[in-house]
Amino acid sequence: MFFFLFLQPKSKISASRRLSLKILLLTRAKEDLEREKMERDEEKVRYLEEKLPPLQMSGLSMEELQALCKQLYAKIDVVDEERYDCEAKVIKNNQDIHELKLKVMDLGGKFKKPALRKVRVSADEMMRALLGSKHKGSMDLRANLKSVKKEDIKQEKVLTTEVGDWRKNVEAMSGMEGRKKMFDAAGGAQ
Repeated sequence: MFFFLFLQPKSKISASRRLSLKILLLTRAKEDLEREKMERDEEKVRYLEEKLPPLQMSGLSMEELQALCKQLYAKIDVVDEERYDCEAKVIKNNQDIHELKLKVMDLGGKFKKPALRKVRVSADEMMRALLGSKHKGSMDLRANLKSVKKEDIKQEKVLTTEVGDWRKNVEAMSGMEGRKKMFDAAGGAQ
């Protein structure tokens, strides 16, 4: 039997070269992140300048200031509505993503079943849980058993002690007379 050793082929790049390439990639990624952050900040400033022109309140009368306040409140309402709509879209998208993840897990068959705990439940509690208020009565099985009187047990002991030798008993009980005696002894013919 031959044993094959599968070894990874040696890379053609030396360790020092690999390290220098890794450092270059990290510095490039860092520069890209900084550039993206700067672009976002510039876009934010442009958006604010576009939506919110600088206010000129000097030299305005009281009525003009009130009109300006009303305009600002109207703009605030519009912005709040847009913000609310965006938040609602984000929440809906998150719910959709969650549902799709669950579907993917179901299709993949990698759903983790929760660990079940042993729970002691009596029959009455189980019937109450299943039937609710319709369940009446007790499922106490011991209460439904027949009670055996002690007198019956004593009578049986007396009958068994009267019979002495088993051979005599067999001869006495043989034939039809024996069956009649057993029937009479059991209290059948009164």
